[in-house]
Amino acid sequence: MRLLLVSSSGGHLAQLMALRPWWEKHERHWVTFDTPDAVAKLEGEDVTWAHHPTTRNVKNLLRNSVQARGVLASFRPNLVLSTGAAVAVPYFWLSRRATPTVYLEVYDRVRSRTLTGRLCRPVADLFLVQWPEQQRLYRSSVVIGGLW
Repeated sequence: MRLLLVSSSGGHLAQLMALRPWWEKHERHWVTFDTPDAVAKLEGEDVTWAHHPTTRNVKNLLRNSVQARGVLASFRPNLVLSTGAAVAVPYFWLSRRATPTVYLEVYDRVRSRTLTGRLCRPVADLFLVQWPEQQRLYRSSVVIGGLW
């Protein structure tokens, strides 16, 4: 399986790293930001460095959309997986109908929906949450429990 793992750096990337026993068995490509923590965690991995900041930054949304089109065409993943944040949006919308997508909502937002969750939910093939309380926020989501 060819996995495309997309996330912001920091806690979002840490949550994807918690899935190592699963993703390390597959061919993979990462998309994240070139921050010191991400560079250290992804040493030796195949990575595309996305443009940031992304939150409410239209210029970088457009730049990341162009980048996403290229990454999706060249890597041709079998699955796109993301824990957010905004960098996931162009990858999910450009993947719809062509590549299955799985979104894993963050661990620490229990009482309100994230902006990225709201934007990716309409096109996510599978939407996962870590708390039963989050399931009430996202229709048709699946509770998988905490990754920590």
